[in-house]
Amino acid sequence: MDLLMKLKGIAERHTRMKALGVDAIGVTNERILSPTRAIIDGRETILAGTNNYMGITFDAECIAAGKKALDEFGTGTTGSRIANGSFALHADLENEFAAFLARRHCIVFTTGYQANLGMMSGLAGPRDTIYLDADSHSSIYDGCTLSGAKLVRFRHNDAADLDKRLSRGEQDEGGGKLVVLEGIYSMLGDRAPLADFIEVKKKHGFQLLVDEAHSFGVLGPNGRGLADEAGLEREVDFIVGTFSKSVGAIGGFGAGDHPYFEYLRYAMRPYMFTASSSPASVATSLAAIRKLAAEPQRRTRLMENSARLFHGFKALGLDLGCDVVSPVVAVRCPDEPTTIAMWDALLKAGVYVNIALPPGTPNKLCLLRCSVSAAHSEAEIDRVIELFGAVVAEGHGKKVVNG
Repeated sequence: MDLLMKLKGIAERHTRMKALGVDAIGVTNERILSPTRAIIDGRETILAGTNNYMGITFDAECIAAGKKALDEFGTGTTGSRIANGSFALHADLENEFAAFLARRHCIVFTTGYQANLGMMSGLAGPRDTIYLDADSHSSIYDGCTLSGAKLVRFRHNDAADLDKRLSRGEQDEGGGKLVVLEGIYSMLGDRAPLADFIEVKKKHGFQLLVDEAHSFGVLGPNGRGLADEAGLEREVDFIVGTFSKSVGAIGGFGAGDHPYFEYLRYAMRPYMFTASSSPASVATSLAAIRKLAAEPQRRTRLMENSARLFHGFKALGLDLGCDVVSPVVAVRCPDEPTTIAMWDALLKAGVYVNIALPPGTPNKLCLLRCSVSAAHSEAEIDRVIELFGAVVAEGHGKKVVNG
């Protein structure tokens, strides 16, 4: 049996896409002009699908910090944190993040994906049970698999369904219970109803982890995420997140207040056996977190831009992923060919958005996913709305309009 024959279906699907005259896989930014613009296929293009929420990737202080770290620490660490890969910068970043999050402890990972692998597998083991929102990110699912814990899915954002499943499982002998939610769900832009889940927590006594990957820096009076926005931070036991969104770099973090939290370093294989983040990436992240703390106006600008795009799409009659203003604004499409055709028309018109297709989407949805940045100008947001309207009017996306 040819090991790669299992990929035949993927190859055939890609061939069908190319037969439509489009290849949406691996679009290349030939040149990045700013946080919101790039040259793609020789055309200047508005970037509306980058997750660059704070628009911080071209900040002069962050760039200078990265260059300085290259000069002082070199290009890489060449080892894991447990071996030779801990530099003073890593400890500085962990202390800065812990202070920003108002948590006692923070552990920095090389990627956000690795953070979820590490935290899930470090917190839970074969005798434990992880209760997981069905729409959770793949990295969370993979971390659960790595943990060896029993996995119980509950309906998306449904605290009553979690309550039911916890009640059924209370006869199980031994083991702890971990419930995992996300602050902002990356595909549709909706939020976990945290207060409802906290009520269930009070009843059943589990430990709660919130993945703030898309909500960190974005939500709350302090920019700490969903729990900050809801005023329920003390009810959340663990936080996980990434640097690749609001921080504009590469890396991830886990944070908490438990007295044994630091010992997770010696229980997480993805942390123990991966080379640590490069000095330049750590230094830019450190500069960025200080910038986010000092400049709350970035969050204000982001939410203004998000509302502008959301209501602009609503005025066009587009079928959106959720009914709450969020930096993630997803347009539902009826099928894969329509999604591909509309995405291609938008790109050729000068705006890049994410094309999101099953199995990477909840409930087999086909989506055109936009992510808003604090760096977008009002004119850029209006241009994105205008181009969506033009593409729909040309017939590429008539089926994406409500009614």
